[in-house]
Amino acid sequence: MARRRKPLIGVTASATGSIVPWLFNRMAVWRAGGEAVRLTPDRRCGFSNLDGLVIGGGDDITPTLYGAQVEPTIKIDPERDALELEALDWADRCGKPVLGICRGSQMINVHRGGTLHTDIYKVYVEAPRLRTVLPRKIVCIDPETRLHAVLGEGECRVNALHHQSVDKVGAGVRIAARDIHGIVQAVEVPDRSFWLGVQWHPEFLLLDGGQQQLFRTLVRTAAGVDTRRMAAE
Repeated sequence: MARRRKPLIGVTASATGSIVPWLFNRMAVWRAGGEAVRLTPDRRCGFSNLDGLVIGGGDDITPTLYGAQVEPTIKIDPERDALELEALDWADRCGKPVLGICRGSQMINVHRGGTLHTDIYKVYVEAPRLRTVLPRKIVCIDPETRLHAVLGEGECRVNALHHQSVDKVGAGVRIAARDIHGIVQAVEVPDRSFWLGVQWHPEFLLLDGGQQQLFRTLVRTAAGVDTRRMAAE
């Protein structure tokens, strides 16, 4: 009997740097039963070979993509933007699952016509300038969401490495979680098999079984398992 192929998950990253997040994402996908492939603007593989996507963290999304002005203080990667928008077009067209991480969560929203706060601290002035890989931020999850079904809890502690967030949601996108200051921390697209974006970095939370469940659900969905029904049960 032929051995069944592991689901192949494309993980987006910048052409330079991003090595540490890539290694953690690769490990998380492997632990979940999949095989990760690094996708960068200078190192593409055919999307048709993939079974799912992780849109990873990294530099800010080019503001002109969502109708804002480019500020000199932010670092952008237009070539990566183009790669990820193309990848999301493919995933949408072919019904493939997507997990967005930090920048990736924002990109899911921008892909569907939504906007971002280019600097959350100008909008949420009472929010502390928290930047840590440790789970120090409290996130409140909407109980009617897919994220709640996957994690199995209404509140969790996560890390924080961002200074931007979702503002207006795009077509078909709903907010799945916020932090205690009201900043959007997760979004999802309910009419897709698994399109979920989290503002934090679950790949760094190796010992948190709930956070690793995000990768397991992605890989199982990519393998053709009806994870919606599993979550409902």
